[in-house]
Amino acid sequence: MSLAKIHIAKAQLGLDDDTYRALLARVAGVRSAKDLNPRQVGAVLREFERLGFQPKPAKRTGRAKPNPATERKALVSKIEAQLAEAERPLAYADAMALRMFQVERVEWCDVDQLRRLVAALAYDAKRHGRTV
Repeated sequence: MSLAKIHIAKAQLGLDDDTYRALLARVAGVRSAKDLNPRQVGAVLREFERLGFQPKPAKRTGRAKPNPATERKALVSKIEAQLAEAERPLAYADAMALRMFQVERVEWCDVDQLRRLVAALAYDAKRHGRTV
């Protein structure tokens, strides 16, 4: 990664090959980045930063975590829709929350508990022949 960072810095600073090799020779005493040891890599990168190189933070990979408030709102809406489809009152979901989690009201459930309520209501719909 460090060698790649050196080459990115070279490109960002617009250094030609002769200037780049002169910088390597001046800072680390080598003519090629492949000959650098870890300490020399750090010295070269510090020199590039002194000359104006601005490293960008590494990109994070993977899926972004949803906003808990948005996810919670979506789950509560899903539960309300499932109850409407089953023609059951909100008190039915409150009773499920009490039985499943010892929480008296759906509004007090955390996101994981809401997900489990959605799954239980989907299972109930499938058992009674309603579409999920």
